[in-house]
Amino acid sequence: MTPETEADRNRELVRRIFEEGINDGNDAVLQELLSPGYVNHDLPSPRPGPGGFAMVMGVFRTGFPDMTFYVDEVIVDGALVSTRGYLTGSHQGEFMGVQPSGEQILVKYIDHWRFEDGLAQESWVSLDLLGLMQQIGAIGS
Repeated sequence: MTPETEADRNRELVRRIFEEGINDGNDAVLQELLSPGYVNHDLPSPRPGPGGFAMVMGVFRTGFPDMTFYVDEVIVDGALVSTRGYLTGSHQGEFMGVQPSGEQILVKYIDHWRFEDGLAQESWVSLDLLGLMQQIGAIGS
């Protein structure tokens, strides 16, 4: 059996963030895997660290309580991990000031994570927010 590499460990950390932290709504996993100074450079967060990330996810969970992220591809280069996929859900709660529409969404994303000492230090995400807002009827297509 070959020894586990840094790339293997970081791939597993991203898997846990998506499956356990985001999809299962387990904020304790986010506390475990995101550094206290973690920064998401693209999603507006009220503060750094796992608490800020959990607050952003809370906004999405309020609007889309059945939200699920699907990771189609993972590319790892040592401390850097990129994923590409989509999220689905139904607009059952207020989201960014938009009242529930009941509409189903499918939104593509791509992101990049940087790990150090077994913790996510920062990430960048490109999410089709325009498409999401069109799907829930907030703006015209």
